[in-house]
Amino acid sequence: MSSKDPAFTFIDLFAGIGGFHAALSALGGECVYASEIDEAAAKIYQHNWDMDVAGDIVAETVPVVKVPKHDVLAAGFPCQPFSKSGFQRGMDEARGTLFYNILLILEEHRPSLVLLENVRNIAGPRHTHEWDVIIRSLRDLGYQVSSTPAVFSPHLLPPDMGGRPQIRERVFIVGTYVGDETAHDEVEPIVTNRPLPGWDPQQWSLVEDILQAENEIVDRANYELTETEQHWVHVWSEFVRRLRELGVPKLPGFPIWVDAFVHEDDLFVPEDTPRWKANFLRKNSEFYTQYRSVLDAWLDDFNELADLPPSRRKFEWQAQDAQTLEECIMHFRPSGIRAKRPTYVPALVAITQTTILGSPLRRLTPREAARLQGLPDSYDFPGQPDSLTYKQMGNGVNVGVAYHVLRSQMARSGGRWEQLAALTSANADEALREITRAVLA
Repeated sequence: MSSKDPAFTFIDLFAGIGGFHAALSALGGECVYASEIDEAAAKIYQHNWDMDVAGDIVAETVPVVKVPKHDVLAAGFPCQPFSKSGFQRGMDEARGTLFYNILLILEEHRPSLVLLENVRNIAGPRHTHEWDVIIRSLRDLGYQVSSTPAVFSPHLLPPDMGGRPQIRERVFIVGTYVGDETAHDEVEPIVTNRPLPGWDPQQWSLVEDILQAENEIVDRANYELTETEQHWVHVWSEFVRRLRELGVPKLPGFPIWVDAFVHEDDLFVPEDTPRWKANFLRKNSEFYTQYRSVLDAWLDDFNELADLPPSRRKFEWQAQDAQTLEECIMHFRPSGIRAKRPTYVPALVAITQTTILGSPLRRLTPREAARLQGLPDSYDFPGQPDSLTYKQMGNGVNVGVAYHVLRSQMARSGGRWEQLAALTSANADEALREITRAVLA
């Protein structure tokens, strides 16, 4: 579909580097306005989408004056606390927050659909007031939305529907403009937080679905571990190897604390020890007592792990029946080194939590992180350090999930939206291939 004849128009607020833009473009939309306050992210957006990006939309006059008419409003808006005075309602109670600016735009233009995305906690127990204000405010403006959070993650979608092997639970608030008469009628959430029928997320494979070929990685040395980090991995690789050679069928599912390795006869747990900690101490003592001979030899070979910091003297095995650490993925966490099967990864955050591959021993590259967010390989990040690219990936919306959520909302919105969803669904495979291959062409 040419840009001269789009299926719909949309605006992209708090746009990041353009995850919503990729999804809505693949659905046939044309972006007529984008806003992003972070200059580095805005430059990437402008470079890849070849359009100007406005800055902040805090001033109350900006939404009305600058934002053009549109069919869909998309926004990955920040969550800010709303007043809990309890005496104001709807838009007035949201005044002074960035969400209020979204409401002003909706009030002025009344787009047919609204697609909002936020972190999982916005619908958590600490934000019930904010959640109530958001839902009530949208309904007061004539938008039919569910009061039940619609939570979804890309690993719950199969690859042919735009899924990606990343656990990234996000809340989506999706609404259709219906006017005052039925806006307050309750509706079911547009998605549920479970795999689509027929799909098992354990089928994901980072090796097959995400990783670059080693000879394709530019500046590969940038993603190698330091000598110190390699030593940490080697120490715990030997831990796994020796237990497996001993014939241990199941490695402990509880966190291993080397500093808690004492024989059961010598274990002392003070009465005021928290229950959770006492439980870990007892389990580590039982484990050490059972396999003392092999564990003592392992500790002796590595100087009792004296050169490892406290957080690296802890180990969490979540890789089930994997035989070696090399076939796992790892994360260096404050709570210890965690090993998992190479199926799907935790949510992308900052570079310090970038997933580490057991073999080849390196971190995920920015290109692989972009693939996990559903961005095509043609998406470029010129002139910026990798740390910024990782940050932008961690702050972005997953393309496949945004595509799936909005298409699902279209399907139940009637009229041209239902027809568009049916048309897109009939060509879903090709449309989603466009997301990951040539949507930017």
